[in-house]
Amino acid sequence: MVESRNRKGMVLSPPHGHKPAANAILDMTQPRPTVTRFAPSPTGYLHLGHAYSALFTWEQALSGQMLLRIEDIDTSRCKPAFDTAILEDLAWLGLEWEQPVRRQSEHFDEYARALKQLEDRGVLYPCFCSRRQIRAEIKKSATAPHPPAPGEEGPLYPGTCRRLVDSERHRRRESGDAFALRLDSAKAMEMTGPLIWSDAEKGDVKATLDRLGDVVLARKETPASYHLAVTLDDHLQGVSLVTRGDDLFQSTHVHRVLQALLGLDTPRYHHHRLLTGGDGQRFAKRDQSQTIRSLREAGKTADEVRAIVGYGDGDTP
Repeated sequence: MVESRNRKGMVLSPPHGHKPAANAILDMTQPRPTVTRFAPSPTGYLHLGHAYSALFTWEQALSGQMLLRIEDIDTSRCKPAFDTAILEDLAWLGLEWEQPVRRQSEHFDEYARALKQLEDRGVLYPCFCSRRQIRAEIKKSATAPHPPAPGEEGPLYPGTCRRLVDSERHRRRESGDAFALRLDSAKAMEMTGPLIWSDAEKGDVKATLDRLGDVVLARKETPASYHLAVTLDDHLQGVSLVTRGDDLFQSTHVHRVLQALLGLDTPRYHHHRLLTGGDGQRFAKRDQSQTIRSLREAGKTADEVRAIVGYGDGDTP
């Protein structure tokens, strides 16, 4: 069993019964150390699921680097108080990370340039449909599309605006109609050809967009989607191993396609299991009683919280 120590000398043990996959652990024969990242959104306090994910990510870095990235691109929901709380909670758990911390809200210009590249390649199209219109279109469709994949919001887009002619798209954009920019998945896959990405648990995976369809890459209120921002960030930050929950497994198909279209590096991936509570439901930010902050206020020690999520030998509740 691998035993890890942070710079303070604190021992962090792998989760009980957990055997890290060989290709997710730093290979000392590689020319450069593993670079991982923990990337929460400041839309609430970190919960026990976040604690597990952060400790998992730190463990995978071993003698390499763990980066902290604040994914605050949704400026309407992200709050400075939660940003501060993230730093405090992670430090309290005994984690350390490289500086500076990257905040997505400071890099809108970089995402805009990436969007422009994709537009120039002809793989984006404006979508003028509201969420209500999309639901109505799906409801009346004779062949209902697949339900949303884990990590995705709403049903699979039926491609309504993909069929608009260029003159109509131009007219509606010029008239000021609100729109999102969607990836033309069929055109993108035709352009890239077959693609593979590697996951520590599932091995080599063939990239496909069948489960996600024409995903949104930007909206008026959010100049870049999660998919575009994290893909570009991982490349710019030199991330060589992406660790994140299994609920985002399907999203990696999109990210692999974007990497090919934009000429970006492809890291390795390790999608870990999701931590669940006694009711079998995964932890969420709405579960205030299970936030790291609430457990601290209830008198739990950092050792005890690490033990709750499987990293340590403290008492479980």
